[in-house]
Amino acid sequence: MLVGSPQELRAAVPPGRRVIGLDVGTKTIGLALSDTRLVIASPLDTIRRRRFRDDAAALFALIDRHEAGGLVIGLPLSLDGSDSPRTQSVRQFARNLLALRDMPAVLWDERMSTAAVTREMIAHDMTRKRRAEIVDRVAAAYILQGFLDAVGRAN
Repeated sequence: MLVGSPQELRAAVPPGRRVIGLDVGTKTIGLALSDTRLVIASPLDTIRRRRFRDDAAALFALIDRHEAGGLVIGLPLSLDGSDSPRTQSVRQFARNLLALRDMPAVLWDERMSTAAVTREMIAHDMTRKRRAEIVDRVAAAYILQGFLDAVGRAN
């Protein structure tokens, strides 16, 4: 079930359950995991995209393993805040995923997340190879942490 606000997702996640953040790209899906108190996001994994059913099965296995109670899906809006073809693709991915398993999820503005984490990795002298290996899951953690900070301030 796609909820309308971060607070609705926060209220829908059972106590002690984690939230998984997704950075959905065309070739990969970066994943991040919150702690059980919904305060800290950590990079988790990267799924190499294949067919939707395979992607969903890999994601559901991680949801089950970590007992996640909700999803924060990064929404790649244009810089002016409008939708783009990529935005529509992520919305469709979310609808298809939630049709297979009903769980609370929210779409979260992810503008500039990959650029922000890439700048930080460059500033820390990380090699291009290492950046390529982890950028998607670190971007997912950046997205998820933004959500956690927003709902933490609201409480």
